[in-house]
Amino acid sequence: MKICLFGLQGVPLGKHNVKDPRLDEVDRLVEAKKKTYVQVDVVGETEAATAAVLLVTPDSRPDLLLRDLEFVENRLSRAPADAERAVLLKLKQALEQDRTAADAGLTPQDWQALAAHSGLLTAKPIVVATPDEQAHPDKLILQAYAASGHICFLTVGGKENRAWMIRQGATAWEAAGVIHSDIQRSFIRAEVIAYSDLIACGGETAAKRAGKQRLEGRSYVMQDCDVVNFRFGK
Repeated sequence: MKICLFGLQGVPLGKHNVKDPRLDEVDRLVEAKKKTYVQVDVVGETEAATAAVLLVTPDSRPDLLLRDLEFVENRLSRAPADAERAVLLKLKQALEQDRTAADAGLTPQDWQALAAHSGLLTAKPIVVATPDEQAHPDKLILQAYAASGHICFLTVGGKENRAWMIRQGATAWEAAGVIHSDIQRSFIRAEVIAYSDLIACGGETAAKRAGKQRLEGRSYVMQDCDVVNFRFGK
């Protein structure tokens, strides 16, 4: 997953750990040989179109809106079909009023009519970092990750306490595939402990003894920071 820096300095480009304090807390309670965070790619403006979320400064946000406004005006100049033209005009009005494409109130039908909507940068989630926030790169990355539409689940104990990245709304079956295709293919069930229950009980073993572990099927919708053990066939 890519986080794009737009007009923001001080965060090196490249791979970064998403230093989620929830994994730190679980690692304190559950013994394992190592701790592994989710990793993301921090990229520059040239890769904005393929990024999941944009991290900008207050000063660079107007430039982002201007880019999209130029894109919309260019599309309008090419005499688009009536349905697309109506949507482009709605977008133009929103951008001129300092609103992003995501906040323009477009319906799913509007987006469908807008064949070239993938070129709109402000259709993506945008995190505006204040000067104070820019001094804390790890927190900025965590904030951008949370805004991107991704969550995590945890596997704990033994060799590794680890956070795994999934899209919000992913099922247990889809989450299993993030670990390994063999686990997904032979999925039997997911043994799930809510993060809050594990913390309240003081660890995985105590949470199980307190009856906080649930058995869930492949269609279970994963919740942020679920602690999961997948059972699968051989």
